[in-house]
Amino acid sequence: MKVSVFGAGYVGLVTAACLADMGNSVVCVDVDPVRVDLLNSGGVPIHEPGLDELIRRNAAAGRLHFTLDAASGVNHGTIVFIAVGTPASEDGSADIEHVLAAARSIGRHMLDYKVIVDKSTVPVGTAEQVQQAVAEQLRARAAVLPFAVVSNPEFLKEGVAIEDFMRPDRVVLGSDDEQATLLMRAIYAPFLRNRDRMLVMDRRSAELCKYVANAMLASRISFMNEMAMLAERLGADIEQVRLGIGSDPRIGSQFLYAGCGWGGSCLPKDVKALRHMAEGTGLRLGLLDEVQQINERQRLLLVDRVVERFGERLDGQTFTLWGLAFKPGTDDLREAPSLKIIDALLTRGAKVRAFDPVAMPAVAARWPDRAGLTLCADPYDAAQGASALLLVTEWREFRSPDFSRLREAMQTPLLLDGRNLYDPAWMRAQGFEHVGIGRGALPPTAARVEALLDSPLGQALVA
Repeated sequence: MKVSVFGAGYVGLVTAACLADMGNSVVCVDVDPVRVDLLNSGGVPIHEPGLDELIRRNAAAGRLHFTLDAASGVNHGTIVFIAVGTPASEDGSADIEHVLAAARSIGRHMLDYKVIVDKSTVPVGTAEQVQQAVAEQLRARAAVLPFAVVSNPEFLKEGVAIEDFMRPDRVVLGSDDEQATLLMRAIYAPFLRNRDRMLVMDRRSAELCKYVANAMLASRISFMNEMAMLAERLGADIEQVRLGIGSDPRIGSQFLYAGCGWGGSCLPKDVKALRHMAEGTGLRLGLLDEVQQINERQRLLLVDRVVERFGERLDGQTFTLWGLAFKPGTDDLREAPSLKIIDALLTRGAKVRAFDPVAMPAVAARWPDRAGLTLCADPYDAAQGASALLLVTEWREFRSPDFSRLREAMQTPLLLDGRNLYDPAWMRAQGFEHVGIGRGALPPTAARVEALLDSPLGQALVA
């Protein structure tokens, strides 16, 4: 089949490359000449495992092309995916101007029947707006051409997006047009050979599916982060609790990991957008208000623990960050906890030495001359002279480091484990003081000891 994809960003590139790999002829349209030139020269503007090879292989085979020419892009494919960005506006709503601009471009240039596919994450009701935008352009041209607009939200996880597209656990399609539904079934058939996992529903329900899915995932993580705080106060281990509840098939084991907060391009933006949509109907989503507030607290939890240990002012102290991307497998810094942590530490006068196997160029581009921040060549170099190491992103290479070398590099063998990557007993055996999140009672810092002594119980014990 001939397919066009508007947008050469994360979703657009993965969609275009995976469809081309199944033998389809794909043209990907973007408005950024630098990005298109990079792609046509064999480069890839984002980090996603396997994507660079997939793009190069299909471009070399003649199945995948990149262009700035919207007219040729529109008229290449019967199916036209819109996979452009929908950034968050200041009020938290999703900005769909790029989606509508693509729709207007399709309406200006189309010459025959098109199935226009909203692949971007868009607010409920966007399919109707896309349909109206295309129809207005056709009327302006006095053209009478058939077309259909369907919703097909993406459920790609950064770091494993190729696998997610090639072997989807479900394909959600919002369509009220029989011909469009048949064509969409045909385009996805190679990915669904083992079992039909396409869920066909109305367009508004499909649009809402993506937001509700991400809100549910965010809620699970924030819930576990809240329970981790309780576990610390009760002397319980949230990791053991996670295993205990995750074995219940009604709950499952996914997205139950306590840590230093969630970030990325999807969960923060979609939770805000869903809240904004609800407010537009007069409904307040109190649960999601709390989910977001818990996450804001959690992203600075490691800083709070540094301050408890070393004081509010951190002049003369050096801290190490392992991990900068919001999750392993990507260089994406959007809403990454590391950025807030670095900013808070530097503001208090500390120096920060950081390492990430992929995301350091993105950090360097964001903060080219940030005083006090050093991006290091390897994790052990980053640990030199550190008063504490903050584990922020759970990259695989951090799972089993040379602990003797690490301990020798650090000034103080204190590890603040923001992802509960390490076993506390094992770390103690390696000569480290380990502070996880929800891993039982926190160590008795001076502030806590003083608070205990000042309490009625403490005074009674002293007496």
